[in-house]
Amino acid sequence: MVPYTRNVKFLHRGEEKYYVKGVTYGAFKPSDDGTEFHDKLRIRRDFELMKSYGINSVRIPHTTPPVHLLDIAYENDLSVMVGLSAEQYIGYLIDHKKFDYKAEIRKKVLSVKGHPALLAYSLGNEIPASLARWLGPGKIENYLNNLYKMVKDEDPDTLVTYVNYPTTEYLNLTFIDFISFNIYLEEKIKFENYVSRLHNLYPYKPILMSEVGLDALRNGEDAQSQFLNWQLRSAFEKGCAGVYIFSWTDEWYRAGSEVDDWKFGITDKERNPKKACQAVKSVFSSEPFYSVEKYPKISVVVCTYNGSVTLDQTLKHISSLKYPDYEVIVVNDGSTDSTSLILEKYRLKHGFKIVETENKGLSSARNQGIRVAKGEIIAFIDDDAYPDSNWLHYLAISFSNSDYSAVGGPNNSPGEDSFISKCIGYSPGGPIHVLIDDEFAEHIPGCNMAFRKSVFQDVGLFDERFRIAGDDVDLCWRLLEKGYKIAYNPCAIVWHHRRDTVFKYLKQQKNYGKAESILEDKWPQKYNSLGHVSWSGKIYNNYNFEILKSFTTRIYQGVWGTAPYQSIYETRLSNLRSVFLLPEWIFLNLILGVFTFLGLFWQPLIYTLPLLILSIIIPLISSFSSSMYIRLYEKDAPKFTKLKFKTVIFFLQLLQPIFRLYGRLTSGLTPWRNKLNLKFSFSFRNNDAIWFNDWEMPEKRVENLESLIRETGAIVLRGSEYDNWDLKVKCGMFAGSKVRMAIEDH
Repeated sequence: MVPYTRNVKFLHRGEEKYYVKGVTYGAFKPSDDGTEFHDKLRIRRDFELMKSYGINSVRIPHTTPPVHLLDIAYENDLSVMVGLSAEQYIGYLIDHKKFDYKAEIRKKVLSVKGHPALLAYSLGNEIPASLARWLGPGKIENYLNNLYKMVKDEDPDTLVTYVNYPTTEYLNLTFIDFISFNIYLEEKIKFENYVSRLHNLYPYKPILMSEVGLDALRNGEDAQSQFLNWQLRSAFEKGCAGVYIFSWTDEWYRAGSEVDDWKFGITDKERNPKKACQAVKSVFSSEPFYSVEKYPKISVVVCTYNGSVTLDQTLKHISSLKYPDYEVIVVNDGSTDSTSLILEKYRLKHGFKIVETENKGLSSARNQGIRVAKGEIIAFIDDDAYPDSNWLHYLAISFSNSDYSAVGGPNNSPGEDSFISKCIGYSPGGPIHVLIDDEFAEHIPGCNMAFRKSVFQDVGLFDERFRIAGDDVDLCWRLLEKGYKIAYNPCAIVWHHRRDTVFKYLKQQKNYGKAESILEDKWPQKYNSLGHVSWSGKIYNNYNFEILKSFTTRIYQGVWGTAPYQSIYETRLSNLRSVFLLPEWIFLNLILGVFTFLGLFWQPLIYTLPLLILSIIIPLISSFSSSMYIRLYEKDAPKFTKLKFKTVIFFLQLLQPIFRLYGRLTSGLTPWRNKLNLKFSFSFRNNDAIWFNDWEMPEKRVENLESLIRETGAIVLRGSEYDNWDLKVKCGMFAGSKVRMAIEDH
């Protein structure tokens, strides 16, 4: 038996990726004894025909099939997703009738457990939105979570999912093995955008389209064929782990009768193929990358400095990439370990280009790689990371289907990392991406980023002031300032080793603090009054604050629960949760501590003691809640191991801001850094109006004013589309000026 498993974004069959290319099968009219799949000859003919069209999987949505169906599927090399029908028992949570539905579901699991054709169990299919609204999301999530644990207790080696749909998108299903959604969107852009949304809702889970399709009765066979052609292609290119078409046949039986008023099948009731069958065969019989007519040449640049411990693994995986046209450039930035010996091996065996330089830092090494690169696209990966086999495919898809100038992807901790490395992977301060929406990015991390080579001619190379970190942030900001677009592809995956000791992690955080100081000196308008980056987008990382989050979210349900797409949203209050772990919170503790100590000599100051205790407790609670509610990949780890894991994360979250602050302070970045050399003064809020009687284009007048203010050395911010001001001048922590323009005809 070859087991089906999953990693962060893909399903696997043994060592190979397994892209599900499937159809739903049933429900059919049962026999007199209530057996649905009783016609073995019909099942055999159906499965043989499916195989001829490139189909490799069937999904049984509403019933658990008999073993003979799985036997026939196995004979035809088809996998089966088995439905457990949990949605049929949800009513028992309301009326509290005594019925052991767990025993019923357990019986279904045991009937097919261990079968080699078994791909996964589906706990249920689309619990009605009205019942989810009645019970509340918490009860539904607990219901499904308990069933998930029960199924895993009986069959721990088989994958388990739940088939959701947009109306109950808000359900938190991070406990299941992969995410399944029924999506019926007939516009390509809306479909692709929704798939991107699902990837960002579940960044560490494979996404499966459990139902897609179009009714040929109302739209015609030509429209159905064209629809499935683009939808299947889009699903795979947007990084889905697989697709099930609804349905294999027009024969369908529900609620005690045959259904005749739709024709979603790709075959009719007699199994005669429709035009859609050829479209399905065309897509399913080829690799899941379709729209790139000519793959651009990509130069993969690896910069290394004393990285011999992980470099061989990095280059081994790069040499095994499945992309058809790429070169590899390794820049050795003056290493003194055995790096040169490793590089010589790959130069001789695989023809990698090796560039030897004296040690000048990361940015200089990356610039050397750019200068010798021949590719249209230049992709960067660190020497302590290694790529997924289709890393370059997904980067190329993003570049080929758009005008993006840069594309990045996730960097995940490898499963083979040490205990400390895994703890650090869940701690703050790691390489992160910042998204403006589900696809556009404000920042992509340097360990997984790619650029069109042509953009370097316009914005320049990496700034060599950044020797260790910060160069990727600087380049992203320069691109955005010039009007270029940066994209994020959640399936362009690299596996990035975190630091393997606490000392190395804290040293890294100190260096990141130094890089922040250089960035603030170059980009003061990007930093707030406390000296922190003011990101426009959302920061994505492995740690969270689910206790606080639960108090600051709401569900969009529509009037009386009628909205077809019901989503969960965070309120702005949730941003306060990060304040408690800011480095400046340490200063607050020190100040309160001094006042409390002075209270020993002047009694009124002793009343600052409660504030000091509160100031100390709040970050402890934040770190504790964040670490305790992290859901680990190692679900089956012993309880003591999980407790130790979360305890280490708790202390790392407390230590990280201290060392980040140390790096910032030693490099000159302080909340009170005053570039304008302003003297202290006190003033009330004041409004002034300046009139201009000569005409000038409004945008041009504001741009000229902005330039004049910048020449004085001031920090000037531009108002966003949500601001009622045009320019803002920062003057320290507690003062500033805003400019707003109006036009009057007189």
